[in-house]
Amino acid sequence: MNTVTDTTHCDDLAKALEAFRDHGPLLERWGTELARRLGSGARLLVAGNGGSAAQAQHLTAELVGRYRDDRPPFSAVALHADTSSTTAIANDYGVQEVFARQTAAHGRPGDVLLLLSTSGASANLLSAADRAHRLGMTVWALTGRAPNPLQLGADDALCVDAPVAATVQELHLVAVHMLCEAFDQAVERGEAGHRGGHGVDGEPAADGRPGTDGKPGVVGRLVGRARTVGRTAAGAPVAPRKGHA
Repeated sequence: MNTVTDTTHCDDLAKALEAFRDHGPLLERWGTELARRLGSGARLLVAGNGGSAAQAQHLTAELVGRYRDDRPPFSAVALHADTSSTTAIANDYGVQEVFARQTAAHGRPGDVLLLLSTSGASANLLSAADRAHRLGMTVWALTGRAPNPLQLGADDALCVDAPVAATVQELHLVAVHMLCEAFDQAVERGEAGHRGGHGVDGEPAADGRPGTDGKPGVVGRLVGRARTVGRTAAGAPVAPRKGHA
């Protein structure tokens, strides 16, 4: 039995990491493609079980929030994070449907479904992949050793060559960070389409820029009105009312 001071775990991770370096070009391609799609209005759906669920939610947090530098938010949803939907579906339809049904509800053609699994054999992820393909979505997978069912059922897969699930999960986190790095670089290069940081149908973004059609939306008009507060129609200053900040 290994002790806490035993370096076997570190040795296994270092060995797997050397082989993992070969996946750099794949993650670069994923990041660039994801920036293009999300910037054009598509959405990323992500799912996993257990520790892989935590990894999936880590990724969506980086995209909706930020990875390093400030940038516009992008649409990314961790399906397992909606506990009410997940438990209701499991109760009414069975655990195998928890991600497939949510994929059917939220997914659209052109969206990306990213599935994480150390075994690559989780039935609920395989069902989600099948449902996504029927919807015209693209399916990517982060798995353990190949070949495995999820890898074979995905459009593209990154398979970590490690015998221990813990090591696979640790390298999945490296993959998540490298994907975010590639994504942000693509955004900086202007490859995120026309939607990044802008509103929809004329609505301005949070930073006040115009919507996608270049016209000020409702919020923009309200901001414009706010800027005129304190002036009369003739342009003369108006004294603020007492009792109001």
